[in-house]
Amino acid sequence: NTTLLVQMGAKALLCCPAIPETKAVLIIWVIAPRGQPPCRISYRVDTKEIKETNCTDRRITWTFTPDQSPELQINAVALDHDGLYSCEMLTLQGNFLRRHDLQVLVPPTVSLLPGENRTAVCEAIAGKPAAQIFWTPDGDHVTKKESHSNGTVTVRSTYHWEQNNVSAVFCFVSHPTGNLTLSIELNQGQCPPSVLKNKYLIFNLFFRERKVFYFHSVCDNCCGQIHLEEERGKSRQLK
Repeated sequence: NTTLLVQMGAKALLCCPAIPETKAVLIIWVIAPRGQPPCRISYRVDTKEIKETNCTDRRITWTFTPDQSPELQINAVALDHDGLYSCEMLTLQGNFLRRHDLQVLVPPTVSLLPGENRTAVCEAIAGKPAAQIFWTPDGDHVTKKESHSNGTVTVRSTYHWEQNNVSAVFCFVSHPTGNLTLSIELNQGQCPPSVLKNKYLIFNLFFRERKVFYFHSVCDNCCGQIHLEEERGKSRQLK
């Protein structure tokens, strides 16, 4: 059995046992997306006959043609492809089976905003699996999770610090698609929390191919700065 982690929108390659196809008599694929009825595809090697039972998803195709390769592929993985995929090869020497547990990863949209009374709110929205959120410096925090019908989860963490001399707050978001650190530098005494809340940038961050893409609006007269930092150590500061 193999666990296959694939980010949504990426290509997935589903393999059969490492048996020469010329030795196979029959190749059977069983595709069982979670919460859906299974699909069965059989390929008879000598006659090149293909039979399908309850198969409607045309996004799942042969990599080439079944007489060249028994592998299947999904060019752009979607959430509903999450599930179990098994390939069984029947030969004169016996049967050989390989299973894939395909788990679709969805990168969360991440934001960090200052609140009132020495608080900050960090969100990782609609990720799969749920992201983990950590804070620095030490302080009290309350983290809540909200599950969505499509299998994604939003994590919202509210952080509170006691000291008046805190100069920066760091939110670290951990997810299988990539890790991200966001920080707020606090210019104490220059702006009240209500102004901070209205003036700070809200960032929507997306992980794609280990890079961070973000969209932002112009922030005039912001009291403080927001930093973004990728796991690899690269950072960019916006004022």
